[in-house]
Amino acid sequence: MKRLFSILLMVLFSVTAFTQNTADDLLKKVIDKTRSYENIRFDFTYKMLNEKAGINETQSGILHLNGESYKITMQGQIVVSDGKTVWTFIEDSNEVMISSAEEGEDAMTPSSLLTSYYKEYKASFVSEKQNAAKGLKTIELKPSAGKKFSRIQLGIDESKQQLINLSIFDNSGNVFVYDLSKMSNNILLAKDFFSFNIKNYPGIEVVDMR
Repeated sequence: MKRLFSILLMVLFSVTAFTQNTADDLLKKVIDKTRSYENIRFDFTYKMLNEKAGINETQSGILHLNGESYKITMQGQIVVSDGKTVWTFIEDSNEVMISSAEEGEDAMTPSSLLTSYYKEYKASFVSEKQNAAKGLKTIELKPSAGKKFSRIQLGIDESKQQLINLSIFDNSGNVFVYDLSKMSNNILLAKDFFSFNIKNYPGIEVVDMR
């Protein structure tokens, strides 16, 4: 949910303004289409990269999203929220941490990442080789000062008006990359899908951080 152009001549300003509006327009179309679904499922690959620290970690997972409710299933971990409470279950330790859903302008949830970036970010088209090779447009979002992230890049299929990948650059040199390999929408889900039932996990350790 968070992350410029310089003005030298009136002609350059005019071109820049046009590009800005075009990026905003495409972004709005993607947001509106995403919001039109009752719920969405994304199959994704997640990477955490930091060249200086020698970090290159990869995992795969599934994200279900319905408004402010979400469920992320990855290897050995489940994170689920009903919009008010977040349960983070760690399989190896049979432990669940319970916390309140984030609030405020720095809150970052799957819903805010997929639908609300335009509120606090300036959008512009940028050149990104890997996306260009796939025929995707890359929109870069830069936030106002004081945010946790320096910029976010979105790889978008313009014809489908669909988000294909997402890269988040934080202020510590970390890059978090999400490649969305498959998307399904309007799936039939159980009423309690976006909650965590402790009774289903015998002997579980509960850490309530609220």
